[in-house]
Amino acid sequence: MTAKHIELITAEIGDKSQRFIENTIELLKEGATVPFISRYRKERTGGMDEVQIGKIKELIEKLSELEKRRESILKAIEEQGKLSDFLRKKIEKTYNPTELEDLYLPYKRKRKTRASIAKAKGLEPLAIAIFDEKNINLDKISKKFINEEVKNIDEALQGARDIIAERINEDQDARNRVRNIFKRHATIRSKVVRGKAEEGAKYKDYFDYEEILKRCPSHRLLAIRRGEEEGILRVSVKPEEEEPLSRLERQFIHTDNATAVQLELTIKDAYKRLLAPSIENEFRNLSKEQADEEAIQVFAENLRQLLLGSPLGQKRVLALDPGFRSGCKLVCLNQHGDLIKNTAIYPHPPQSQSFEAKETLLALVHRYKIEAIAIGNGTASRETERLVNSINFNKNVEVFMVNESGASIYSASAIAREEFPNHDVTVRGAVSIGRRLMDPLAELVKIDPKSIGVGQYQHDVNQSLLKKRLDAVVESCVNTVGVNVNTASKHLLTYVSGLGEKLAQNIVDFRAENGDFQSRKTLKKVSRMGEKAYEQCAGFLRIKNGKSPLDNTSVHPESYHIVEKMAKDARTTVHDLINNKTLRQNIQLRKYITDQVGLPTLQDILKELDKPGLDPRGKAQTFSFTEGINSIDDVREGMMINGIITNITKFGAFVDIGIKVSGLIHLSQMANRYVSNPLEIVKLQQHVEARVIGVDKNRGRIQLSLKDG
Repeated sequence: MTAKHIELITAEIGDKSQRFIENTIELLKEGATVPFISRYRKERTGGMDEVQIGKIKELIEKLSELEKRRESILKAIEEQGKLSDFLRKKIEKTYNPTELEDLYLPYKRKRKTRASIAKAKGLEPLAIAIFDEKNINLDKISKKFINEEVKNIDEALQGARDIIAERINEDQDARNRVRNIFKRHATIRSKVVRGKAEEGAKYKDYFDYEEILKRCPSHRLLAIRRGEEEGILRVSVKPEEEEPLSRLERQFIHTDNATAVQLELTIKDAYKRLLAPSIENEFRNLSKEQADEEAIQVFAENLRQLLLGSPLGQKRVLALDPGFRSGCKLVCLNQHGDLIKNTAIYPHPPQSQSFEAKETLLALVHRYKIEAIAIGNGTASRETERLVNSINFNKNVEVFMVNESGASIYSASAIAREEFPNHDVTVRGAVSIGRRLMDPLAELVKIDPKSIGVGQYQHDVNQSLLKKRLDAVVESCVNTVGVNVNTASKHLLTYVSGLGEKLAQNIVDFRAENGDFQSRKTLKKVSRMGEKAYEQCAGFLRIKNGKSPLDNTSVHPESYHIVEKMAKDARTTVHDLINNKTLRQNIQLRKYITDQVGLPTLQDILKELDKPGLDPRGKAQTFSFTEGINSIDDVREGMMINGIITNITKFGAFVDIGIKVSGLIHLSQMANRYVSNPLEIVKLQQHVEARVIGVDKNRGRIQLSLKDG
């Protein structure tokens, strides 16, 4: 990283001094992860959070790519023998990727163009004379260029105009003038392709549509682009021609002689044939990148909320994957999530074996000491919930609806086959539903985040960026919660700071061979667990009932000596210090500040001692859908209805109301005030009571509102 790079990153981050930025860059360079830096190196970063540190990491990558491109461009121009000192300085000075490409454009190797053909015919001197607006007799001068390849004056002038058009297209000022007009006035227009109206009925809203590009929201732009890719819509992105043509004429025409007419013709051609398509492509790509960023951000936030959903915890669970004709797949899991029984019941049509199903459920609940029942929210879920709630178990058994999106993806995956080689996909899917109730995070990390079903146009956005961002969310969530090293699967351990797939497998193998870990120090005995990896992961791995009570906290082993000193000064033990709030309240943190350890770390330590091992996610809550709502035919305007938020987009939130059709709470119906972002009001898996304000049975749409009155 150069001084300029650090200056650019500091300006982008905004509210942190250059010293903290430099420290963070150094930590990242040393191989520290974002979760580790944000949690355990607050003194060095000025307390930057994961978002800021993640942004620095992204900027480092972008600047690195820009430098590679710069070197490639300099080398290419130098090989042509055209790299002047002036041009080199301009290229080395810019940190704008678009400007860099503009500087390279005149030297970029091209396929045969109209300009290159005209130059080969010897028409460049005529083009220069016209471009320099010389007061000449064009007919007389043009005749000098007539030969076997140039038949007449018109061909000579056309060739000259082709050369000038390419020059205008490669002029940096001209491109920037056109860009500025696109930025302010570009309009996105879409029209249905002839004969595609019936096939593309779902894009009906965009059959004859236009909107200022900068005002077009991400979900609308992605929908239009999808329609275009499917061959349903024809799309353009450009402003009206008058202003860019007028600006270009003012830039290049300064006289009123014969050359002005030629330049005017050239400018129109240069704009329509070269500049407009080129800049349109830039803005199409730019708007797509911005829409991708918004969609990915929504997806990432939804994923975070889903992963951090409240767990039921280690309880015995009976899980049901509902169905009609194929029956309901049923599994019983012990408190560790191990499969102890699987079968099927057929309470719904066409078999309608309701009595037998109830008897089976009652027997299994008592035989396996079941404490909670998890029902997948797919087909027949409502009917299955009613069946379960009609049973008197003579004990407290909580019933939960569980979002089963992605369970089928898991059940057919290599991970599921590895876990349950002797069971089919239906059993694996039911197990996944039960485990999601027990610990959403531990189960959902086994599924490609894209398949969890909480995104918006996730298949249309940049897949590489989507994967990178979602993987970062999973890593953040896993490390925020912490992982029990003695119960975690390899897949969960993979996301722990500093581990990765190989070390995660080595931990599982060590555990299988030597039994449970009794202390964090034992981690150092794991194959390939070096000092750096141990430093990065240790604070995020928990050991319950281990040798040291600190091993079940987020206090890093490097800080154990601080807690031990606190306990010694209080004339007590670490165990008693954790269990005695009064002792902790009397601690004077400033006594323990050193050159390496500051107040932020000490405050974090004390906060953790207040809640050792406490899961930050809260506890799962039961939920019941509104009685009497079995299909869209039962939904009426004005009625109040219970639901669960299942997906959040930029324009609103989708709500599971217990039937096949989901309800939509539009952004404008979130509150009795202006709301710019749905996340201000709702969150994923939130239980809501909403008012029905619209029902469209033909289109299968239900409009809901959270507004008062």
